[in-house]
Amino acid sequence: MTARPPLLLVAHGSRDPRHAATVLALREEVAAALPGVRVETAFLDFCVPGVPQVLERLAAEGVREVVAVPLLLTRAFHAKADIPAVLRAATACLPDLRVRQARVLGPSPLLTAALERRLHEAGLAPGDRSPTGVVLAAAGSSDPEASAVIAAIAREWRRTGWCAVRPAFASASLPRVADAVRALRAEGARRVAVAPYVLAPGRLPDRIARGAAEGGADVLADVLGAAPEVAELVVRRYEQEAAGAAASSPGLRAALLGRPA
Repeated sequence: MTARPPLLLVAHGSRDPRHAATVLALREEVAAALPGVRVETAFLDFCVPGVPQVLERLAAEGVREVVAVPLLLTRAFHAKADIPAVLRAATACLPDLRVRQARVLGPSPLLTAALERRLHEAGLAPGDRSPTGVVLAAAGSSDPEASAVIAAIAREWRRTGWCAVRPAFASASLPRVADAVRALRAEGARRVAVAPYVLAPGRLPDRIARGAAEGGADVLADVLGAAPEVAELVVRRYEQEAAGAAASSPGLRAALLGRPA
């Protein structure tokens, strides 16, 4: 039986050691949900191992196909340019290795569910929904598509019963988190919560936290991290791309279906 392709989690990376620790915790959750699938992590910057090093090691071990899942919440510059360029460069010298890049994680109802989980863990009860305004705080991007996605998520999330949901950004785009908190307060929200739409701690999540404090938010949720919903979403992205790989390989298709070719 042909083995299922390894899963490579591609994270941005950060000088903050909490970032890599959070990515590794997510890797453990994903690996537990994918028994029999090899799950590796690699980083674009700041952390090790880098993407080329992991792919070279896999190729040296005889791996012929890999599914790379970007740990990104929007389809911005990193997803459109950085990751494809890194994968192309890394595989240019590895002619026997094929890497299939899966979709980014967001948007997804599972991420909204993870945001809800983090808000509840931070102290918001189900009955706090209607008097609470939420700031959906993203890292920010100069890519208008990414900003539009955050705004659309905020509009959709508002329909679930929150007093209001406003997008805000730690960098590149406006409004900033503190300004969004103040705006919700001025609009009559009796309680304001900040929900970071980021995966792991680092410089920009810390900026979100400072903005929440500066604006006087009542609640600051944790980053999404290794929430069960995030792990499930990674698994889904892997399965979708692995199914595409199986379509062109009878042996791999049999492995995914759990029977001999």
